[in-house]
Amino acid sequence: MKAPIKIFSGSNSEYLAGEIAKAAGLQLGKSSITRFSDGEFEVCYEETVRGAQVFIIQSTYPPTDNLMELLLMIDAAKRASAYKVIAVIPYFGFARQDRKDRPRVAIGAKLVANLLMAAGVDRVMTMDLHADQIQGFFDIPVDHLYGSSVLLPYIENLKLDNLVVASPDMGGSKRANTYAKYLNAGLAICHKSREKANVVGEMTAIGDVDGRHVVIVDDMIDTAGTITKAANMLKEKGALSVRAIATHAVLSGPAYERIEESALEEVVFTDSIPLKSECSKIKELTIADIFAKTILNVYNCESISSNFIL
Repeated sequence: MKAPIKIFSGSNSEYLAGEIAKAAGLQLGKSSITRFSDGEFEVCYEETVRGAQVFIIQSTYPPTDNLMELLLMIDAAKRASAYKVIAVIPYFGFARQDRKDRPRVAIGAKLVANLLMAAGVDRVMTMDLHADQIQGFFDIPVDHLYGSSVLLPYIENLKLDNLVVASPDMGGSKRANTYAKYLNAGLAICHKSREKANVVGEMTAIGDVDGRHVVIVDDMIDTAGTITKAANMLKEKGALSVRAIATHAVLSGPAYERIEESALEEVVFTDSIPLKSECSKIKELTIADIFAKTILNVYNCESISSNFIL
């Protein structure tokens, strides 16, 4: 007898989880969270998960409380005799800490991987990790999906002539090059120097953008300092229009104001992280369908490679 499938949501991803469950033709499972006055909280499943394959959907942003909630939900499912527990983490918090880039710092992404495995998770499903090598931090299967599955069709439907794909920094050049090849477009790279974390110094562009429509590609936008400075600089160099696409709308601090006041015509995100405010330039595309298909493929032991564009 095949194990039943059940989908649950952490408190940070309820809307997305509901859409994923709907796209998969399933009901979202019932769970609750009790919060104590000192900040401690307790999670509980309000229905049986015994013998089931349990998919828990939770983006870990903001990372600390949502990560802890996910760990507690994994532990609760294991202790309730779930057959398999799969953590579906559309946005993987702490992914920017994937290496020791200076002395005496932690490798946060590896620590999170250890915590998830210690909690008892059997599989992890995520999207557009900040660094692909984070998959190697796990000793369990990791399904790494790509936001390009919804972002690339959007760019194609714009039907822009003289298109150039730009990377906001040297680190994203591989991603931008992949998009450029798929779209048969030109490539530009913005070179920046950082004064400190989240603060951009000088910036220049490598590549011809004069008289071109430019789309800046990134995995996430945090304070929007880099992306807006890049857009303004590209516009000054003669770009006809500048757009940005990114998978994860972290958007902390003055991000919304910076986007609204920048030269960007629009910024397109997926709904991996719920938007905290409104902005006339921000457009959101859903990733519910791709996660629903992948969840069903994993449950039915089928290949998931057909779900990828890049």
